[in-house]
Amino acid sequence: MTEKEFYLTVKEEVLQEMERSRELSDRELRYCIEEKLQEKDKSHLLSFQKRKLCMEAVFASFRKFGALQELIEDEGVTEILVNGPMQIFYEKEGRLHLFGKTFSGEEELADLIQAICAAGNRMVNEASPIVDTRLLDGSRVNIVLNPISLDGSAISIRKFSKEPMNMEKLLAYGSLSKEIVFFLEKTVIAGYNIFISGGTGSGKTTFLNALSDFIPKEERVITIEDSAELKLNGISNLVRLETRTAGFEGVSSIGIRELIRTALRMRPSRIIVGECRGAEAVDLLSANNTGHSGSLGTGHANSARDMISRLETMVLMGMELPVLAVRGQIASGIDLLIHLGRMRDKSRKVLEITELDGIEDGEIKLNVLFKFVESGEMGGKVCGRWEKVGELLHREKWKSAGF
Repeated sequence: MTEKEFYLTVKEEVLQEMERSRELSDRELRYCIEEKLQEKDKSHLLSFQKRKLCMEAVFASFRKFGALQELIEDEGVTEILVNGPMQIFYEKEGRLHLFGKTFSGEEELADLIQAICAAGNRMVNEASPIVDTRLLDGSRVNIVLNPISLDGSAISIRKFSKEPMNMEKLLAYGSLSKEIVFFLEKTVIAGYNIFISGGTGSGKTTFLNALSDFIPKEERVITIEDSAELKLNGISNLVRLETRTAGFEGVSSIGIRELIRTALRMRPSRIIVGECRGAEAVDLLSANNTGHSGSLGTGHANSARDMISRLETMVLMGMELPVLAVRGQIASGIDLLIHLGRMRDKSRKVLEITELDGIEDGEIKLNVLFKFVESGEMGGKVCGRWEKVGELLHREKWKSAGF
């Protein structure tokens, strides 16, 4: 009997025992696994180390993340990518590696997927084979079931650090300068509407978390996300809203647009939208333009200028308006754009901070305030500095805050 067959046999017998018994505690489950191991390995074919590994693997398959448990516990791992049951990759220090362990088969992988979805209050099946959810620690999860994913069900996990990110850590990582931190603190307190843009993996949600530390603690904050990932510290008057997918028995879906409209009736001091992908941009801009200042949000784009174009497209997805009217809504609804980027050395940096300065000749004017200027490489690390390019033009909120 191979080690894999041994593992599957023990797991099957433990499963049968669990079905016959009441729900077992973790201690009772470990004792049950140990008993089955002793029964199956009377000739002591497995070494002590292999028996211990088998016991932990069986336990993890019932109580934890199975083959992924080691990667979940490793704080150095930032992403986990499952390409079917027999191939697992992980990212560590910005580089992808092939993991040595695998699942026993599609069935074990399917069990893990259902457990993850159930914990995140999500449903995935053949009728709805693609789902976004989260782990209990806020880590982002995307799942695509077989046979949509041809080589077996796929899982992508973007892990979050156990300790929330703050500006001190971003400074230590060289993601921005002290002058920028000082400027952003004042603009957040003053209630400027700030939108964060960047490509995939550029650190938008992480930066949004850090930026939210500057929100005055006495304010009432409402967060709106597809999957709740934000971790706001020190804000006691906090309401977290999460979208819902359609389910059985007439359970209807609730999207970001509905949540933004609901949030406006909840007396928010600030609204934070985890990510704008479509027509919800209409509702966010409407909220910003009707007295709800200090909102924060993120979106995918390749540059600050590209984010303006994407916002125009997203608004037009939700409402038919003349382009000039759309640009007017964007220019008055968003005060600052912060664009992030992931450099070739895998570091993440603030590349540009831009102020939206109204409309001129039918186009939104951009007033660049800070820009990262690259100067070369040293020891494989990208070097450069942040230059202050322009001055903040619209200072009404700044002055109202007493600065």
